[in-house]
Amino acid sequence: MVYEYWRLTKPRVNYLILFCSMIGMLLAIPSIPKVEHLQLAMWASLGIWLIASSAAVYNCILEEKTDKVMKRTAQRATVTHSLSTRAIVVFAVLLYSLGSAILFFKVNTLTFFLTTLTFFGYSVVYTLLLKPVTPQNIVIGGLSGAMPPALGWVSMTDAVTAQAWVLVLIIFLWTPPHFWALSLYRVEDYKNSGLPMLPVTHGAPLTRLHIFLYSISLFFAAWLPYIVGLSGGLYLFFAMVLSALFCRYTWQLWREYSDALARKTFKFSITYLSAIFASLLIDHYWRVV
Repeated sequence: MVYEYWRLTKPRVNYLILFCSMIGMLLAIPSIPKVEHLQLAMWASLGIWLIASSAAVYNCILEEKTDKVMKRTAQRATVTHSLSTRAIVVFAVLLYSLGSAILFFKVNTLTFFLTTLTFFGYSVVYTLLLKPVTPQNIVIGGLSGAMPPALGWVSMTDAVTAQAWVLVLIIFLWTPPHFWALSLYRVEDYKNSGLPMLPVTHGAPLTRLHIFLYSISLFFAAWLPYIVGLSGGLYLFFAMVLSALFCRYTWQLWREYSDALARKTFKFSITYLSAIFASLLIDHYWRVV
């Protein structure tokens, strides 16, 4: 039973959310973190993780009908009813309430406010208003998913700076090629669900072109941390290599499609984002020390 609750929180997605938010926290501290910084980061990480988990559970509740006809989601407790709907709703409310209390009382009100906006942006605006009606759902709704590094930054500084928004932009541009690569080899699932994903509404060739164009935009956006002074040459080297590799994947996907290549592109996109943010942190402490 515990595993069923845990699965509803989408732990793999939340790992990436937590990782990016923690990078934002550490980058916001201009020196080696002190004990008080680490304590604040611990509370902020816990609060953000709880609210992100709550948003994931609400997403599962609201998408029960579409999850039922998709292979990768058909085993969720909201579909199999291995847990009652009431129990799942209570679980989601508890996660959000606890996370909100932690951010409000232990971190700062701006982090609480922005995390709550992100929660509603994902669980309501994206899930209810965008995902069922437009093939640009991933693009528009991607802002909610791109917010974690800014949330982490704000938790440490109580302010949102241009540097924080640069981190958000990188994830924002990364999101469409990441999810569209998945939707290409899961296109039958999306057809069955009735969701207007881009491969369903406009076809695979146009989707593959969009993936490549977004990866090109991401290549140039990856320069921004260096341009605004958030990083140095070490980050820039890794960012250019990683971005070039991502563009190579998306170019091949556009020109010579296969489901196997789409899976590889999707998996590499996760590696790419993790490595880009890890490079930012390594570069940060390389310069600090």
